[in-house]
Amino acid sequence: MAWLRRSEVVIAGILVLAMILIGLVNPAFWQLDNLFSLARSNVIIGIMALGVLLVMISGGIDVSFPAFAVAAMYLTVKGMIYFGYDGVALPFLTAAVMGLLFGCLNAFFVYKFRMIPLIVTLGTGSMVRGFLLGVVGTSMVNINKMPDALMDFAKTEVISLTKVDGTTYGLTAMVLVYVGIAVLMHVVLRYTMIGRSVYALGGDAEAARRAGFDLRKTIFFIYCTAGALAGFAGLLHSGMIWLANPRDFVGLELDVIAAVVLGGASIFGGRGTVLGTMLGVFMLVMVKNSLIIMKVDTTWQRVVVGVIIVIATAVTAWRDRRRQA
Repeated sequence: MAWLRRSEVVIAGILVLAMILIGLVNPAFWQLDNLFSLARSNVIIGIMALGVLLVMISGGIDVSFPAFAVAAMYLTVKGMIYFGYDGVALPFLTAAVMGLLFGCLNAFFVYKFRMIPLIVTLGTGSMVRGFLLGVVGTSMVNINKMPDALMDFAKTEVISLTKVDGTTYGLTAMVLVYVGIAVLMHVVLRYTMIGRSVYALGGDAEAARRAGFDLRKTIFFIYCTAGALAGFAGLLHSGMIWLANPRDFVGLELDVIAAVVLGGASIFGGRGTVLGTMLGVFMLVMVKNSLIIMKVDTTWQRVVVGVIIVIATAVTAWRDRRRQA
């Protein structure tokens, strides 16, 4: 029965209980269109959370990914418009590579100068967003100028249904993209040496070095992967909302970090799973979605997210101290 004590099982149990309670308070929660909307809302936050999970397992905190995401998204969309390109594969590759290069900057400072990841990512995120707004511009790319191929790709649905009043709704295929990335990340963390080195770095950097792990390679893998996922998610977000706004994603780091911590990742490093992170993302999105359904003011939604971070962090710290004892 040891599996019952696993954090993922506990989180899943709390999630099911929360869904039942929310459904009792507001039956509209169980409507299929709301559940599909809930799944859709998981995609972008979830992909970014997988990158943040890597950083947190290694013992760091990353707050630069929203800036990397918006820069990769806006520059890619602007490039597509300028060159008249209307494909999908190359833009997503470009956005991911841009994010990767931004992440490489984080890795360089963290490894070369032994700087605290939180300070590094605060600085690089501010630099990238400032450059984007100051040099590239602040004008939004509206739906009438957005590349059609990008929007058509993001509009793809796995299931499409029609309501009684004739309006349609469906389950976006982007959920499959998210799940595919999550499965790949799980395989890398669980079954590869680079994945094991991430956990080793978070557990004890000096012990990992003595065990023969190449910490330079590990640190660059962590931050470059997190940056690439942010860039990819940024462009996907643009296609899903049919808009490219250079001021987007402000404050998103709070939600994403909350989801990762809620999913059982340790703020001290060395602990965290892909499944736990996905459950944490779902729980956070579900709570925010339910607050919207119940017409709770946006200000109070931020209060709830802050409370979730404090409680989840306290529980994680208490759990880690018990295991050390």
